[in-house]
Amino acid sequence: MKKIVLVGKAASGKDHMRKRLMDSGMNYGVSHTTRKPRQGEVDGKDYYYVTEEEFLNLVDQGQMVEYQYFAGWYYGMTIANWKDADVVILNREALDMLDPEYRNECIVIYLDIPIEVREQRMLERNDTQDSHLRRLAADEEQFKDFTNYDIRITNPDF
Repeated sequence: MKKIVLVGKAASGKDHMRKRLMDSGMNYGVSHTTRKPRQGEVDGKDYYYVTEEEFLNLVDQGQMVEYQYFAGWYYGMTIANWKDADVVILNREALDMLDPEYRNECIVIYLDIPIEVREQRMLERNDTQDSHLRRLAADEEQFKDFTNYDIRITNPDF
């Protein structure tokens, strides 16, 4: 079975889709990050929250399938977590970094949800770690001309 990779802008529903897939028995590949947890997020379930030093040690040891610095924080997936996963969440840069052998293992689903819906979701979740306007602008730039997907979903309700 191919690995499902969920890709999309902030508040596009990646976590919601991931949870639905997990409810059907799929194993989620938890990424590492240096950002602080949002309210309700759990270490080891949503992300592995690590220090910058710990993250960069993983990189130096060659343990990452992909990693990048985005919006002030590092994000990345270890080889071990990748191998165990049925479903993962990546951003555009992470997807583009995948070696062809890893990309060929995947079906990439792009959640391309309208900006108005995503902005409302961001305001409702009251994420105070980052400006929602900055994140919306950064995502529009990041996903400009994006075509590296197999399936594109535009319906906010999937």
